[in-house]
Amino acid sequence: MTIDRKALHAEMTAWRRDLHAHPEFGFEEKRTAAFVAAKLREFGLGEVVEGVGGTGVVGTLKRGSGNRAIALRADMDALRIPEQGDKAYRSRNPGVMHACGHDGHTVMLLGAAKMLAEQGGFDGTVRFIFQPAEEWGKGALAMLDDGLMQRFPFDEIYGIHNMPGLPVGHFETRPGPFMSAEDNFEIVLQGVGGHAARPHWGNEVLVAACALVTNLQTIVSRRLSPTDVGVVSVTELITDGTRNALPGLARVLGDARSFRPEVSASIEKQMRIIAEGTALAHNVTATVTYTREFVPLLNDAALVEEAFAVARDFLRPDNVRLAAEPMTGSEDFAHFLAHVPGCFVFLGNGRESAPLHNPTYDFNDEGLLHGADFHAGMIRRRCVVG
Repeated sequence: MTIDRKALHAEMTAWRRDLHAHPEFGFEEKRTAAFVAAKLREFGLGEVVEGVGGTGVVGTLKRGSGNRAIALRADMDALRIPEQGDKAYRSRNPGVMHACGHDGHTVMLLGAAKMLAEQGGFDGTVRFIFQPAEEWGKGALAMLDDGLMQRFPFDEIYGIHNMPGLPVGHFETRPGPFMSAEDNFEIVLQGVGGHAARPHWGNEVLVAACALVTNLQTIVSRRLSPTDVGVVSVTELITDGTRNALPGLARVLGDARSFRPEVSASIEKQMRIIAEGTALAHNVTATVTYTREFVPLLNDAALVEEAFAVARDFLRPDNVRLAAEPMTGSEDFAHFLAHVPGCFVFLGNGRESAPLHNPTYDFNDEGLLHGADFHAGMIRRRCVVG
């Protein structure tokens, strides 16, 4: 059975813009999940389970007698960012927007579900996984903790993220480390605040905090091997001071990125040494809280080659290429790869696209069918009929 691709693209565009207008934060995706579940049932999927890991949805489609089960995953959550711009479908949920393209990811997977349900062309089982709370780094773990692998077993998993700056119709991925781990840290400095006119009467913490921000930059430049990739970024400095009062408490927050557990451990160790030393030098105290939020995303080398083969079937071969280097952004999809092999890929969102997590960002609807084609193509290649 053939499918009217022009009509499907128009339909997918309408779905995407509806979801864009109604964004929901992580673990709050009730409308989105209901929309997804209704579409899957409309396509004729016999098994659609809601509430997996909170607000996740898993749909199952079977054809033939093949034993292989393949999972395709999309994320559904939005960000707490007020949307800017005047599009007719701009966010109607104040302070929340789809600034990372998860509305597009959801619709690409829905499009693949419709293609596969109507056209078949595979022998085996497909698990359509619609995940909540990717931005937190908590949604995949929530679904896994809710028995995802036991209730809906699968052998491999594939996922897509749109990429601003990469032209529409272009595809990138790479074997091994593809996206980094993310660690979060908070360093609390405590001293004695007081009057701005008499700094010598207390032990204020702002100068210590400023020194700490600078000192933390030596972790990557001087304390890691030049052959290791690491990033330490301070993103917030918060004090209890005011215009004429020196602070007695300061919080220094940020995140660290790496691709190997040993590098993450080294960053934490050096951060604690630097925080304690800086605090001692300024006669204040330091308390360090260090947490690991995302694990590194490691693509299976053999399945990367399979993904390249599929992409060359529906895109120009010279637009399908090996990513030049790993990306220091992080992705919750990595937690699934700790259980089964798989591959995560980037599809172009356009050279002129605003960056991810920007208040003017919008998913490029011209890429919707590319994502659906990739998902469906992976199923047909990995679950071959006959």
